[in-house]
Amino acid sequence: MKIPSVLTDYADYLENKTKKTYPPLAALAKQCYLNTIETTVKPCDNGDYFVITGDIPALWLRDSSAQLRPYAVHCKDSEELCEIFRGVIRRHAFYVNLDPYSNAFNEIKHDESHEDDTDFSSPYIWERKYEVDSLCASVYLVSDYYDATSDKTIFTPELHKMFITIADTFVKEQDHAKNSSYYFRRTDCPETDTMPNDGKGNPVGITGMTWSGFRPSDDRCKYNYLIPANMMCHVAMKKAAELLITGYSDNETAEKCLILSEEVKSGIEKYGVYDHPDFGKIYAYETDGLGNFLLMDDANSPSLLSAPYLGYCDVNNKIYQNTRKFILSENNPFYFEGKAAKGIGSPHTGKDKIWHIALTMQILTSTDKNEIAECLRMLSQTHAETNFMHESFNKDDASDFTREWFAWANSLFAQMLSGLEQID
Repeated sequence: MKIPSVLTDYADYLENKTKKTYPPLAALAKQCYLNTIETTVKPCDNGDYFVITGDIPALWLRDSSAQLRPYAVHCKDSEELCEIFRGVIRRHAFYVNLDPYSNAFNEIKHDESHEDDTDFSSPYIWERKYEVDSLCASVYLVSDYYDATSDKTIFTPELHKMFITIADTFVKEQDHAKNSSYYFRRTDCPETDTMPNDGKGNPVGITGMTWSGFRPSDDRCKYNYLIPANMMCHVAMKKAAELLITGYSDNETAEKCLILSEEVKSGIEKYGVYDHPDFGKIYAYETDGLGNFLLMDDANSPSLLSAPYLGYCDVNNKIYQNTRKFILSENNPFYFEGKAAKGIGSPHTGKDKIWHIALTMQILTSTDKNEIAECLRMLSQTHAETNFMHESFNKDDASDFTREWFAWANSLFAQMLSGLEQID
């Protein structure tokens, strides 16, 4: 596939810029920026475009949106790039309309996917773990593209149906026990890969938030109101409302999205805030609305760390700052400090593994130059001489890492470099 020249030109610019802003990362800038377009994007026979996550041959709604995000701003200068975005948006609409409960999909029908016990199946589905942030990511993708281009050709009937499907699904899952038929069971696997209570999840109360079966890590939720995903939902539904009015004059569905957005936010602030004895009011990672809280953060975005990046709150918001202090301390069970680095990891990769995505997100949500400089130093010293970002690495030995080819981590890193100011 021919790479749009606007991206190769910007990659050269980014490399030269990084030589000035932070020279130790200059060798990573160009190849991390181009990694998604060079290795994960391919045209489909019907004119759509398919985006794999890297070393897994499937399209994740969340990952593909995040992988493309740094490119969106350049669409206004390249019809070739616009065609790629339009093709991915069409593919997202097709998948969401096929099944809003799936998180990852195949390019073509085949039988090599996960064989799980659930209430719907299709040879297009790679995995059917229901994740709120996956549907939000599809909305962010459309919003990023339209904000950059004002291209109304994307507003097809299929995309309209996608917005309606997403809103209807989120509303249905505000009362999972009563309204939802979704369940998920997987055998011969870690318990984090399947759901308890015969696949329906643990009991929850009604909070206004929307229920999620799994986290962005694809690990199951313990308490199924996942606060970072609901933060993303609040913002995504506002974006969807704007797009529905602009593209379809659909005030009815737009109003439904706005009501949902406010109900979700009210639920977060009422049920998702924990009064910590040392840190004050902080956001929990998960809650069940019945008085139980999971106090932690996971490196995968949406995370609590990423709340300002998602557009949920200002970086100086008091509860966010309290939360940030908590999750960047050893009070967070998935914060690790070692000889190579210190930062947030994930239950998905286990003890002592720090994620490059988390270090990058820490920079993107920081106003402290010393903190930014420290994170940049750690990034420059933990890529194990590959000049690429990885999923995770051992806090004491960066050569012990997972996923050499993980395009999302590279894209987020390149996005961070694009906005990086001079580091003295």
